[in-house]
Amino acid sequence: MKVWEKAENFLSGRRAVFLAMGLLILSFVPLLWLGKYNVMCIDDYDYGRRVHDVWQATGSFTASVQEAWRQNMDFYQEWQGTYISCFLMGMCPMNFNYHAAWVVPILMVGMFASSSFVLERHILIKWLGCEKEGAALSVALLLFVFYQVMEAPFEGIYWYNGATHYVLMQSVWFFVLTLVSGSLWVEKKGRAYVCCAAAAVLAVIVGGGNLVTGLQAEIIMTFLVCYAFFQKKDRIACVIIPFLTGSAGFLVNVLAPGNGKRGSIDMDEGYSAVKAVALSFYNTAVFAVRWTPVLVILLWLALLPILWKFMKASRKDFSHPVLVTAGAYCVISAMFTPTLFAVGMTGLSRVDNIIQMTYYLAVLLVTAYWLGYFSHRKRREDAAAEALGLFLERAGSRMSVVCLLLLLGVWALTADKNTYASISALRSVVNGEAQTFYQEAMERYELYMDESIAEVEVAPYSARPALFDFTDLSGDEGNWMNLAVARYYHKDSVRCAD
Repeated sequence: MKVWEKAENFLSGRRAVFLAMGLLILSFVPLLWLGKYNVMCIDDYDYGRRVHDVWQATGSFTASVQEAWRQNMDFYQEWQGTYISCFLMGMCPMNFNYHAAWVVPILMVGMFASSSFVLERHILIKWLGCEKEGAALSVALLLFVFYQVMEAPFEGIYWYNGATHYVLMQSVWFFVLTLVSGSLWVEKKGRAYVCCAAAAVLAVIVGGGNLVTGLQAEIIMTFLVCYAFFQKKDRIACVIIPFLTGSAGFLVNVLAPGNGKRGSIDMDEGYSAVKAVALSFYNTAVFAVRWTPVLVILLWLALLPILWKFMKASRKDFSHPVLVTAGAYCVISAMFTPTLFAVGMTGLSRVDNIIQMTYYLAVLLVTAYWLGYFSHRKRREDAAAEALGLFLERAGSRMSVVCLLLLLGVWALTADKNTYASISALRSVVNGEAQTFYQEAMERYELYMDESIAEVEVAPYSARPALFDFTDLSGDEGNWMNLAVARYYHKDSVRCAD
């Protein structure tokens, strides 16, 4: 009995937070280590070509930035309105140093993990009344699981272009939301104004990013404006100002001439607005099942007793669980709508990464809210709620410890070592396939840089890490990726040998 009492005290203390954070950081090590062997690929070439040419000709970073903005404005007129994403995609680090691809996973993991952590922790503490240690513990474990079952690790961690457009922009949005919410809760008005100013600037960046994140931002900011109007009128300006700057940026994005021109030549046909919205609600349920594997279920079970304890001690009013659940479902559903409306499909991996993370954050918050609701019901008012509370209090530390041990066992001992991202990355480095892949990529690079070769033929990769699952060059020199590489290095043709 004393063992379980010690375990319960341990799970609610700082040592548990340090261990959870240590596990999270440890899981990042193989992912970032594999990043040492990352390379430029796919759209990085098309979006980076003009900036690379200027850098090669002038060696001037200022001139390169100017060229990136000029290209951005050309895209705005002719191709797409995402004026921040396009500018950043033109500034690919590999344009300036081909060997700099290792910084991409550091940037993407650092931004996405930190923004998700500070946002979720803030909501748990300020909105739901959770203690700091419980909030940090829950979010650290959630992030650990997310990065193991991430829908498309390559597109969300290693591919600069794809990750910049979605993961990086979603990260900025999470920081904006934390700042706006923080301005409602900080006691000193001076701090609230600082949060408001920072959020107003960053909101413009969010508005100029992908439409999935942009639409989500518009919806949630509308909710916050309504909340501030009824509950925090003295701070309503702190919400309205970033809402207006973000909305202005979003309008500039969606009204770009390039969006219309691209739509007129794009062969993909989207659904009508009504059908796209309806299908969004359906796909939320479909993907929720897909994104709830055994690792996520074990984590959820492990967190139930922990969250019950903290929500029961909270002084917040958990009186609208159905509305909170419905709101969370609507926000997630809205993230499916832009692609259904534009191209008539879901399942774009680089988009799914940010929807999946939002889904996990929402599940944690909704679970905590419902536990707060049940724990604050009066005795005998709800027999089911009382039974749930008694079970979680009695199971307590036993349930959490057992589920966490099972989670770690499943993670480390799964037969297919490519099932979970960190294990897969470690395997690729240890067995040498990452090093082989990188060496062969450098051999290709030497051919690209050889000015005496106009028609380049590269050998197919003999080994490649499982997480580097991008489509390689083909034997057809007219393939769009082959053409992109050829233009980037000013070759007559580039093809991959059969």
